[in-house]
Amino acid sequence: MNLKSMLVANTLLGMAGGVQYLGLKSATKNPAASSEKTLRSILEFAKDTVYGKEHDFAYILSASSDKELYRRYQEKVPTNDYEALRPYVERHKHGETDILFPGKPVLYATTSGTTSEPKWIPITEKYLKTIYGKMTKCWLFNFIKCKPKVFSGKILSIVGKVIEGYAPDGTVFGSVSGVTQRDCPGFVKALYSNPQCVYSIADYHARYYVLMRMAIEQDITLIVTANPSTIVELQNNVNVFYDEYVKDIENGTLSDRINIDPEIRKEIEACLKPNPKRAAELRALKEKYGTVLPKHYWPNIQILNTWKCGNTAVYIDKFKDSFPETMLYQEFGYFSSECRFGLVLDDTVNTVLFPHFHYYEFIKEEDLDNPDPKYYQLSELEQGKRYCPFVTTFAGLYRYNMNDLLEVGPCFGNTPTVHMIQKVNGIVTITGEKLHERQFISAVKKVEEEMGLPLRFFIGFADLQASAYRWYFEFTDNDSVTQEQAEEFSRKVDAQLMKDNVEYKTKRDSLRLKDPFTYRLVKESFEKFKAECIAEGARDGQFKLQLLLQDEKRHEKFKKLVIK
Repeated sequence: MNLKSMLVANTLLGMAGGVQYLGLKSATKNPAASSEKTLRSILEFAKDTVYGKEHDFAYILSASSDKELYRRYQEKVPTNDYEALRPYVERHKHGETDILFPGKPVLYATTSGTTSEPKWIPITEKYLKTIYGKMTKCWLFNFIKCKPKVFSGKILSIVGKVIEGYAPDGTVFGSVSGVTQRDCPGFVKALYSNPQCVYSIADYHARYYVLMRMAIEQDITLIVTANPSTIVELQNNVNVFYDEYVKDIENGTLSDRINIDPEIRKEIEACLKPNPKRAAELRALKEKYGTVLPKHYWPNIQILNTWKCGNTAVYIDKFKDSFPETMLYQEFGYFSSECRFGLVLDDTVNTVLFPHFHYYEFIKEEDLDNPDPKYYQLSELEQGKRYCPFVTTFAGLYRYNMNDLLEVGPCFGNTPTVHMIQKVNGIVTITGEKLHERQFISAVKKVEEEMGLPLRFFIGFADLQASAYRWYFEFTDNDSVTQEQAEEFSRKVDAQLMKDNVEYKTKRDSLRLKDPFTYRLVKESFEKFKAECIAEGARDGQFKLQLLLQDEKRHEKFKKLVIK
């Protein structure tokens, strides 16, 4: 335990983050007033841009009341998806200024879109420094509020590569999380378990090796990584390379079997020195436990911060007993490349929204298919109800449809909190059954328990040509489960779905939906699939996979992973 580092971090973040926390508490006391003020600020910021002039921001701003402001905003500005904004972003990418916002982006965050072309999410200097900067200070301060000893050791924070490439005008595109880490206060940066160059290692198996070879040597007290599947893969790496880590730690080396660019290797090796004492401790742990888990090699860990909501929950079972019982496992929060909506401040899954940084609108779940839905303000949300959010930001997103389904939780101050349920496009339909991903996951979990056949991974695909679903299962004890048992498992899932979804039952009973097909997947099917996707250019830190899809490109990859 490094008491000096903890004292410095707690004192400085207590001041800087405490100010932001008080600002959040103030803004959430009156979400209606905060929302109006924020929308006016964003429109004032962008009123002289191409988009602002085209959509009469000056006229909208002349509204004398909040209701009139919102009415004019809805009248003049349509709801947008990325494709509607792409032409404006392209002008920025080619060097034009004052298109969506004053000046040009300082960074683009790239992420997958609805077409074959990725989304280039612009990040303005105001957004990066004012919003991300302030929110990060509040986030780190809240860690201390939850666990005062969280900065007594080192931080394992897994982020993306800061610079992945350049737009035509030379503006970089890369990871916002990487930039946030790069630009964090020096006293926080000193707590990271590895240099940032590790995130530039191209081979992600090698990257995980280096991350864990360095982290397992140290006393980690905080882990931050959005995707819980990353935790699973880190431990998989430990299971394979534990003895290699120990040898490297003892000698102060980095295995020459690991495929790393020479310049990156040189930078990493400069951070290493022999540590025979830690190597002996790690050998003793393996002798004692056989399979060595985080609770063994990081017994002082205070907080694990990842997503827990939506379909990411399927990975959590894989490591639920791997960490110390005293650790706080905190939800990462509702967060995307487009917008960091807010923060989770406690041990729930509820994200506290930031009405002083973003302007939010919502439509009810039952109005998702309504061509003329009613839009609700943040202050109008009802606890327990589900909504799809639309966000307006200081980075050029106006009434932007997040295509997410959120559920409203208790208020923080007087402002409703939210948590992620699923992507709206997590609803798959072949012939009008509107099958939800969450229904499929729930049905599989129930059958797992009923049959006593635990799964390591599963996924389903809609086959429109066959008018049927294709279920793919990787059982924990893969070698002992027969095809007949897998098909029985599938029949029970099918029956459960008929109980849970009346439209599914109607279509099955009428034979419009045929019997589902059943396949057994090879061992480590998800890992093999993910490796192929990353080799094709997907970003590890943002890697997400819905478990119910209508996506032939991904389907083809899983067809190759079936046990013959």
